[in-house]
Amino acid sequence: MLSVKWLRENVEVMKESLAKRKTEADLDSFLRWDGERRRCTREVDELKYLQNKKSKQISQFKKESKDAVDLINGMQHLAAKIKKLEKRKKELDNKVTDFLLNFPNRLHPDVPWGENVEVRRWGKIPDFNFPVKDHQEIGEHLGILDFKAAAKITGSGFVLCKGLGARLERALINFMLDMHIKKGYEEVLPPFMTNTSSTMGTAQLPKFKDELYKLDKDDYYLVPTAEVPVTNIHREEILKEDKLPVYYTAYTPCFRREAGAYGKKIQGMIRVHQFNKVELVKFTTPETSYDELEKLLQDAEEVLQKLGLAYRVVKLCGEELGFAASFGYDIEVWLPSQKKWLEISTCSNFESYQSRRASIKYREKLTGKTRYVHTLNGSGLAVGRCVVAILENFQDEKGNVRIPEALAPHLGGVEIIERG
Repeated sequence: MLSVKWLRENVEVMKESLAKRKTEADLDSFLRWDGERRRCTREVDELKYLQNKKSKQISQFKKESKDAVDLINGMQHLAAKIKKLEKRKKELDNKVTDFLLNFPNRLHPDVPWGENVEVRRWGKIPDFNFPVKDHQEIGEHLGILDFKAAAKITGSGFVLCKGLGARLERALINFMLDMHIKKGYEEVLPPFMTNTSSTMGTAQLPKFKDELYKLDKDDYYLVPTAEVPVTNIHREEILKEDKLPVYYTAYTPCFRREAGAYGKKIQGMIRVHQFNKVELVKFTTPETSYDELEKLLQDAEEVLQKLGLAYRVVKLCGEELGFAASFGYDIEVWLPSQKKWLEISTCSNFESYQSRRASIKYREKLTGKTRYVHTLNGSGLAVGRCVVAILENFQDEKGNVRIPEALAPHLGGVEIIERG
């Protein structure tokens, strides 16, 4: 959430951010509400000062046995006026807060206009001399992915992984976590449900309420990403500057309704309602956050490099950037069946947007002052989409799949998945 003061003083900057995002917001109403709210505050303060002054006068009149009826009547009038103003101020406070909770983050000046910008590529796109199969066809042929059983158990948009399919998911999770731990991330296994305060703290609420799965009898939401519980580890805390940056990595299943138009075109494992993901989360000082974002990006990239999967990195334009992010990158892996790049990770710097909502601060060592931390996160990586990429990029003409060498130890030495 942005600060009211900053937004009030940087309206033109914010208008440019909104234009980059190709979205609109009623800033004029916000400024009007904020102006009236401040006037109410000033008037209430003035009336309370007068009320206090008259209260002393009444006490003095009573001590001197003077008639204080007019003063008492005046006090009642003041009290009624204060009550009316405070009621209006509360209404305006709610309007301003609701506006800010639904208002996107400001964009970093380097966020591009119009289209994503390719930053770099890594690896060689495979060249096949046989008709390429998609991951669903391969998975069903090998007996490791079962979409029909999942639909029977739950409904469309789910997958049942079996045998080496299940082991492949588990191996990838362990492979990623082990890699990130070696890079200095502390592994956490958080709850897979969060309350309203936590879900609001990372900006999933109220903006994306329709995308979330809510437990109706409880104040709980199934996590859409580990970013939510992990960021909230330090909600309403003041960290020590010399403890920053803080690195966390976590595996969670993720649950999303995919309520938008794209959710109606669910294909195989690419867009499902439940999927596994390993997440990277950082808490940093404002001065170091963009250097830390580059390191986080490299940590996510290294997973694909060790798996031998061709990918590219793109700098996200305003329209593609997440609601709460100031700046971010997508890592996209090559998908042979569609002959296009598939997003497999988004690495974002939220600056102080989330920490302001969740009240996560740090205390400066030299001054003793508190400041909001910057929060960063990225997928390291989306496990299901890694499975998709492995099945498609490492297939052979018989429909078998070669296991990346780096992953084989996590699969008990299995080097190839073939039809049993």
